[in-house]
Amino acid sequence: MRFSEILLTLTATTGVIWAVDALFFSAGRGVDALSGPINSGVKDPWWVEYAKSFFPVLLIVFVLRSFLAEPFRIPSGSMRPTLLEGDLIVVNKYDYGLRWPILGNQIIKIGSPKRGDVIVFKHIKSDGESIDMIKRVVGLPNDHVQYKDKMIYINGEPVKQAFQDEKQDVDPSGSSVTVRAFKEELGTHKHSIFTQPHGLYAPRYAYDDITVPEDQYFVMGDNRDNSGDSRFWGFVKDIDIQGRAIAVWMSWDSTKYDAPWYRIIWNRIRWDRIGYIP
Repeated sequence: MRFSEILLTLTATTGVIWAVDALFFSAGRGVDALSGPINSGVKDPWWVEYAKSFFPVLLIVFVLRSFLAEPFRIPSGSMRPTLLEGDLIVVNKYDYGLRWPILGNQIIKIGSPKRGDVIVFKHIKSDGESIDMIKRVVGLPNDHVQYKDKMIYINGEPVKQAFQDEKQDVDPSGSSVTVRAFKEELGTHKHSIFTQPHGLYAPRYAYDDITVPEDQYFVMGDNRDNSGDSRFWGFVKDIDIQGRAIAVWMSWDSTKYDAPWYRIIWNRIRWDRIGYIP
């Protein structure tokens, strides 16, 4: 069960307990549902006390996460070099319209994903498990998309790429690899990408022209040869989009151990990443 579903369950449960007690049981104990015990010797059952205490807090958190902003932790290196493992980002929940929590249907349409946006979305894996993923929007509805020789073509036009340099990076196993860095332009977004000749997905990346269906999007990771994305499992439905990544508010490098124990926490924080806009 995803965290949003757990939060909804807890909010609903505490709210129902509070409401049922207020309607049917509190008066019999000599307790006013809003002001509390009429007689000082009367107390609510512990589960009612907990429900009254936690429900307002849970409700506020649920509303903020559902309609305004939500935190998200980068779990893998598929978006390197833009986003690193351990980056904690803020996800804007309203740029693409107000949506029903959990269901994803739009209540009020405000906007839609643009080419180059970095989005968080719900992805159903082959085993039926639902997970949150983050990728960059490449193809919009009705776009024709190709990916050949490590180049993206949209509606027949190549996406601009400018070679930057070769550098050392790490693959999903943690091994050092040589990557080629490019500056890419998608819409109004200019960002860096990595390619390599022997990445995890490199042998399977080429395919012919495909058309993005209505209300769906074609997404890719910036670490092009080490990203499982729309090239392999298909499109992202609009209903599954959670929001747009807007900034890194904290970044944690769990690989750093070369410090005295009392300085590990300080040294593991990537201070230069805080405030970075992807």
